[in-house]
Amino acid sequence: MSAPLLSIRDLAVQYRTPRGLVDAVRSVSFDVEPGQVTAIVGESGSGKTTVAQSVIGLLASNGQIAGGSVVLNERRVGPTELVGLSERRWRGLRGRCIGLIPQDPGNSLNPVGTIGGSIGESLRIHGMRDRTQRRARVLELLEQVGIDQPEARAKQYPHEFSGGMRQRVLIAAAIANNPELIIADEPTSALDVTVQRTVLDLLDRLRQETGTGVLFITHDLAVAAERAENVVVMRGGEVQESGPSERVLSRPESEYTRQLMRDAPAFGDGPKRERIAVGSGTGIGTATGTEDFAEFSEPVADAAVDAAGGAAPAGGALAAEPATTAPLVTVAHLRQEFRTGRSSEPFVAVDDVSFVVPRGSTHALVGESGSGKTTTGRAIAGFATPTSGSIRVDGTEVTELRGAALREFRKTTQLVYQNPYGSLDPRQTIAQALAEPLRNFGIGSRGDRADRVHRALELVALPAEFAHRRPRELSGGQRQRVAIARALIVEPELVVLDEAVSALDVTVQAQILRLLVSLQQELGLSYVFISHDLAVVRQIADTVSVLQRGRQVEHGPTEQVFSDAQHPYTRQLIEAIPGRTPDWVI
Repeated sequence: MSAPLLSIRDLAVQYRTPRGLVDAVRSVSFDVEPGQVTAIVGESGSGKTTVAQSVIGLLASNGQIAGGSVVLNERRVGPTELVGLSERRWRGLRGRCIGLIPQDPGNSLNPVGTIGGSIGESLRIHGMRDRTQRRARVLELLEQVGIDQPEARAKQYPHEFSGGMRQRVLIAAAIANNPELIIADEPTSALDVTVQRTVLDLLDRLRQETGTGVLFITHDLAVAAERAENVVVMRGGEVQESGPSERVLSRPESEYTRQLMRDAPAFGDGPKRERIAVGSGTGIGTATGTEDFAEFSEPVADAAVDAAGGAAPAGGALAAEPATTAPLVTVAHLRQEFRTGRSSEPFVAVDDVSFVVPRGSTHALVGESGSGKTTTGRAIAGFATPTSGSIRVDGTEVTELRGAALREFRKTTQLVYQNPYGSLDPRQTIAQALAEPLRNFGIGSRGDRADRVHRALELVALPAEFAHRRPRELSGGQRQRVAIARALIVEPELVVLDEAVSALDVTVQAQILRLLVSLQQELGLSYVFISHDLAVVRQIADTVSVLQRGRQVEHGPTEQVFSDAQHPYTRQLIEAIPGRTPDWVI
């Protein structure tokens, strides 16, 4: 029997903090076989990323391996003990023998370097000196990871790419030198399902053709079930159970693994969605079942959009309120153009998009990266002025707001950003970050604000002591929970959530979704929910718009769109939802 590509035995990792040494990983052992995927799953702070950083020698400056062994069995030189390796040896291994796909595309690319330069740098470092040869390889890699117009895209900069496109660039850079081991740290968390499938197919093809092994860090159990031969379940720095995916995920022995499976949108029940009953006088109530949409007739949806200046687009009846009550949000014929370089023709990011959001309901925007989801959401929240069209929120024409009126509007309409790393000031404590919106709007005394901060942390399942920490001391998922708490702390009427749960593990994701539903029922909140995770959308959204290249190709009640999709693109998105392939999953 051949030796595993990567062998980890009794790994222990500690971090030095002002409060002393903290044990982040304890007695972790598992293998990665050549040509196979081993997935590490678990909630934020479980030690998944710390294990990955230990394998590639990129622990934070205050981190140290306190014990154990990490052995890489290279084909050319045989086994190499990675613990204690010199930096000189690491420079020869990283990129050539071990490729890394980092979690955060926003902080992992040189902002002043071109996309082509970022990918080509690894090729140059590891011996590809010929510029023409490097350029050809860069274009090949961009095409492999599904980026169109590679010649033009290679000359662009990271800020000109969406989050999903930046993630694909990182994947291209990681596989550039055909490494023996790829460490993929949440590589598809920012990708829509179709691009996710393309990228995962690419990784599958690479490992099948070259014998590359993959250490896959993920909070998406559906992806782990579909793509990994082996699964390691971690919690609190320790392995709860590990083994072949079929055994661990179909017959879990640990209660924690069973809870992960229950919370996973593709497998379990997830949050029990009780839809808001509209038109009930108070705006708060519950109703269940897809038949609830029968009361929302096509003429009602048409009337809501006609009020904003035009007819509703094709694509199915919307879950609008009865004609006697105006919807909270009405978007009509929205168009957003951007000028790029010296081109005389503008880039059209959003093209004639129209929909309504009934008060107290959730409307989802889904589609691939670059489809116009985020652009539409930012326009609704008043952070971008569209080229043409109308956006009315509670009777206010958002496109006409300026100055003090726009500032007051943002008190009632909040935006939760996609990137938890970029949405918090690194210099502020969490308490200061949460209290800032209250200070800006003059809400409450200092004591009142402190009480609100603690209640907000409790709402998003974070300990009270986190108030004194700074963002760098929190995991990505914990930062995202803080960002959500910051938006909710001013008690808005409308919240635009831009991939707000994409960075969260399934247990915290389920908690946040339950929280959003609970707050909606208690306070009558309305949500515009932007997501590439169709399994989550199906759980939480009442209505949905499907966007493709800036155009709305289908919209309607969520269950109607999912069960009877009319457009080929919508059917393609649904078919790409991960976790549907294994027939052994419970």
